[in-house]
Amino acid sequence: MGEDEVLTAALAVACAAVLGLAVALARTRRRWQAAVGERGWLLERERESAAEAAIAAERDRIARELHDIVSHNVSLMVVQASAAREVLGTMPDEAATALRAVEDAGRGAMTELRHLLGLLAPAPGGMDGDPGPAAQAVAAPLAPQPGLDRLGPLVDRISFAGLPVEVHVSGEPCPLPQGVDVTAYRIIQEALTNALRHGDGGKAQVTVRYAGHALRVEILSTGPSVLTGTAPSATVGGGAPPAARPRGEGTGRGLLGLRERVAIYGGELDARRRLGGGFRVRARIPLDRP
Repeated sequence: MGEDEVLTAALAVACAAVLGLAVALARTRRRWQAAVGERGWLLERERESAAEAAIAAERDRIARELHDIVSHNVSLMVVQASAAREVLGTMPDEAATALRAVEDAGRGAMTELRHLLGLLAPAPGGMDGDPGPAAQAVAAPLAPQPGLDRLGPLVDRISFAGLPVEVHVSGEPCPLPQGVDVTAYRIIQEALTNALRHGDGGKAQVTVRYAGHALRVEILSTGPSVLTGTAPSATVGGGAPPAARPRGEGTGRGLLGLRERVAIYGGELDARRRLGGGFRVRARIPLDRP
């Protein structure tokens, strides 16, 4: 074989090798682009799923807040309005007092609702949006959500509505994380509101215990006995007469929302009827959870 033939063969082999490498490189590039495209699609799906989960969680949070605000204040308004109707003709002063309580509860509900809406769509300067002339009278700057520091006014409102409440605090009070503070307040608010609606002239006891690494909250209320169906003998000071209390078992959204709130912080909540009558709500919320 001549030298020219050897060079030609070598050149042909080299060309074939280059062509093969080019084909392999093109295939590898297509596979890489396909992998990158698939990864981008997966990342986009993950972002969409995360966004949907965040939206669902926010909707649940807003639903819980709305339930806590509306259920509590509307229950107070119904009780006081019923009391005013019962005594309107015979005790006008007491009826006027009950109607003022209805007005205060309505204003409180409007203020809290405006705060919640302001957090969803705040206006410049930290104030709620333009409320119009009628609502400007009760307009207020945005404020933190309620905590145990507002337990006193809550108990006063419930007691004035006709459910006597005793409060016991044990342990060494300490600053609480905001979420835990709000959760403890909402637990007490929901339990007392339910006791007011379904207690039939009973009473309630609230216990807040600072127990080292956890906050414990317990609400005991009296009411119709599970065994006999009779109401306990209790004197109600002021507020609506027992017959005027709204009845019904409710939807259970409140307790479900409370369990979700407590579960966020790794806590536990137990709510059940008492055999002797009434209800018991007990919660434990860890304070040292990261």
